[in-house]
Amino acid sequence: MDRLNAKGQEIRQLPVKVLQFGEGNFLRAFVDYMIDIANENTDFNGGVVLVKPIPFGTLDSFHEQDFRYTVMLRGLVDGVPTEQTRLITSVTDAVDAYGEYEKYAAYAKEESLRFIVSNTTEAGIVLDESDRFELCPPNTYPGKLCKLLFERAEAFDYANDKGLVILPVELIDDNGIELKRCVKALAKLWNLGDRFESWLDEACVFTSTLVDRIVTGYPRDEVEAIWQKLGYEDRLLVTGEPFALWVIESPRDLSDELPLPACGLPVIYTDNQKPYKQRKVRILNGAHTSFVPMAFQCGYDYVLDAMHDPMIKNFMQKTLYDEVIPTLSLPREDLMAFAEAVTGRFENPYIKHALLSICLNSVSKWRARCMPSLLGYVEKTGELPARLTFSLASLMALYHGGEIVEGKLVCKRNGEAYTLQDDAAVLTFFAGHNDAAPADTVRAFLSNTTFFGQDLTLIPGLADSVTESYEAILTRGMNAVMTERFGG
Repeated sequence: MDRLNAKGQEIRQLPVKVLQFGEGNFLRAFVDYMIDIANENTDFNGGVVLVKPIPFGTLDSFHEQDFRYTVMLRGLVDGVPTEQTRLITSVTDAVDAYGEYEKYAAYAKEESLRFIVSNTTEAGIVLDESDRFELCPPNTYPGKLCKLLFERAEAFDYANDKGLVILPVELIDDNGIELKRCVKALAKLWNLGDRFESWLDEACVFTSTLVDRIVTGYPRDEVEAIWQKLGYEDRLLVTGEPFALWVIESPRDLSDELPLPACGLPVIYTDNQKPYKQRKVRILNGAHTSFVPMAFQCGYDYVLDAMHDPMIKNFMQKTLYDEVIPTLSLPREDLMAFAEAVTGRFENPYIKHALLSICLNSVSKWRARCMPSLLGYVEKTGELPARLTFSLASLMALYHGGEIVEGKLVCKRNGEAYTLQDDAAVLTFFAGHNDAAPADTVRAFLSNTTFFGQDLTLIPGLADSVTESYEAILTRGMNAVMTERFGG
């Protein structure tokens, strides 16, 4: 079988418009995929140059395939299992910022360059005051970006029309604001001058973005069968789900320059991305965090299997529709549609998502994802939300009875050990309360302001309700309690 490349084909020459820090699966199945569609359906006509921003790893596969690769999106579309494949041709080059520094640095001076995209992990957007301008390149991503922007400003004599639009997709709050803060701090630390700092403010646009798509990456276990279906060997093949969302918060209108919504792509330009972030965290992430501990204790190991249980599926949906959505600010139709999409995503037959992997750091996740909905529901109705309250009890039951082994909590389900990872204080708390009365454990847990940022025992009735459910689960088991309360 032939390897995918461009040999014998006419290669479309695209001006470089996007410099992308990161060549991983997510960006290739999300950003570069969307730009490929924009090239086909609009006059965007832009090429992407991938930058390897770390000193290890190789770009050999990209060069061997002439920067082409396949994106395969698999999942439920209108309830029907669907498979979509697309050969991506928007990437025009891949460069090693360390091993090919001169070539990398030259892209800063490309006339056509307009956008910088990055996914350098959450730890990538940090201010390191020990980073140095004279390094080629600087160590950190903010350092690399600061130096690149400075050299571009110098090359074009600080022309405002040669500024760049910065589109970070790292999963931190206000990622563009934080990235700009780091860049400006380095500019001052490196004495790059007031003119450069003004150019950053006036010519460049730092956007904050929210991204959403499950990208499952290289399908190692089934790649041979997929190659047979495609008719070629693709070592850069990347798989993911059909669902996608890219919310871009910008002080300037970018819809003409980056016309992604114009070709039907799920991209939203806004001056405030926070309601969309809240929607994602409360509905998608909140659904995971609220039902996964319960589903695991019912005997399931994967999200898909749990969703095949009508009782668990109904619990998850009613949590979202009756207890979470009423606390959110976006139009109800939008929230309902997003919640319905979440159900389809959880039922994706191509994704095997382990429940225990979702349980990583469950206490802090419950605080960020579920507690605001519980508090909002109480404030709005004066009552406790039954399912969110039960989710807190099921989380506690998940952590019950364990002992700390090598920094992890080892518990048992039906006699078989499972391992939980969380902050040391959380693990120590539960390991130290194995023999305590349920009511004492609940009150100590809910009143721990380190865990929740406030004393949850002050919410009328919450401690009693959680105690009753927690004790019932420990005494009679999760299946029995769930069937009795939510089986109808």
